[in-house]
Amino acid sequence: MFKKLTKFIAKQIDPNKKFVPVESIADNEHFRPLCLLTKKRKPETRFHRDPYYQQTGFTLQDVLLPGEDGESTESLLEDSIKLTLIITCKDQADGGLSISIDPASVDLKGGASLSKAIVINAQKKSILLQSLEALRKKRKINMDHSFIQQLQRTDIKIYVVTEILEVSEKTVYEESTKADGGFKAKFYAAFSAKGNREKNQCIHIPKGCTLVFKAILLHIRDGEWEVDHMEYRARSETEVWSVDESTGKLKVLSEEEYRCQIFTKLPPDRLFIVFNTIKAVMRDKNLLQELRQKMEDITELNDEYELKTESPDLKDLFSTLEHSERDCLLQLAQGITYILDALHELMDDQLLLLLESLERKILSQQLNLVAQLLKHDLEDKMCNFHVDASLLSFPHKEDQMLTMELVEMSGVQLQEDGSAVSLDQPFEAVAALFVALYALKLLSGSK
Repeated sequence: MFKKLTKFIAKQIDPNKKFVPVESIADNEHFRPLCLLTKKRKPETRFHRDPYYQQTGFTLQDVLLPGEDGESTESLLEDSIKLTLIITCKDQADGGLSISIDPASVDLKGGASLSKAIVINAQKKSILLQSLEALRKKRKINMDHSFIQQLQRTDIKIYVVTEILEVSEKTVYEESTKADGGFKAKFYAAFSAKGNREKNQCIHIPKGCTLVFKAILLHIRDGEWEVDHMEYRARSETEVWSVDESTGKLKVLSEEEYRCQIFTKLPPDRLFIVFNTIKAVMRDKNLLQELRQKMEDITELNDEYELKTESPDLKDLFSTLEHSERDCLLQLAQGITYILDALHELMDDQLLLLLESLERKILSQQLNLVAQLLKHDLEDKMCNFHVDASLLSFPHKEDQMLTMELVEMSGVQLQEDGSAVSLDQPFEAVAALFVALYALKLLSGSK
């Protein structure tokens, strides 16, 4: 819920996408000005265009040699700029979502029975780059610091946070979805273990909590350091070339085909183990995060990773991985990470709907529908368009309602006649849903 909010805020206040949303309240203190971060070795994807940053627990102040008279880096902070963000939505079937971000204002129409109520008093804090340059000339890096020594033994890049948007007053964010009957009521009763017809969520955002941040690359050499003002961020390619083994000719692979091709080479018993594990983590976000971290460790820590777990749902997969050759192990870890990253972008309720779609054997039609959505300009907020209405025609009415609900959770509202509207630049959310559907179809062997 917090991640969803910060991603939304990042889009609204920064159309150029230089702000990165903080994904967890628990980690927000590690994304303050001058905090040092590393960037995970993950390629950019269609569903996650922001870099993956990881906290280090250190700040620039921690790794600098002492200054004159105990000089602090606090003076580097520029005077903050105050902002007010207001998000409201009427809780009725024909209600609308009104977003006001001072001084801009945008109105979004929507028919979902969703209520949001939040007023965020925030302030933007930044580090003057001229001040950083002056500091660079006066204070060097402590090359004897344990973190710096560890960093020097790797090719990991280090980044320093230079700008943030933080909450200036304690804030309560609430969301509630009411089901007055029909499919939604059945969904919350059956899948969310709720006997009533209303789902409420609430988070308390503490004063000083970082919502979004900017970071800049830091170069360190022999005690000298400087910030990289011209770092080049290469965008990932969504298509790659490969050789078709049956014909020997070159063919184009989409991003998901390329990243998941290892699964097409697995014997049925091993594929079944991967499939069962993915289904298990879709029911438990904590388990999903544990597996995600383990797979990242395999690709980033060479031979220093450990495949140990207390969860019975992961043990079969870990046993399989431990007995895999190194090349196959790396490809499996990368493929599984790609799927888990896509699942991580989805809401918990979406994961449950995907599992229900799997049981109903409607993944293929949903995949074709979402593929058609991606052909439209989903970066254009409140864009109206049409999809093939036959893709919304299912043998059972509940299959249709489930599919429309699944897609709406990613930001596209559909009608039975194929008319559609993108509620809030949902390209990345829809792309993540596409990858999840593609992966489940591939792993399950669905036709």
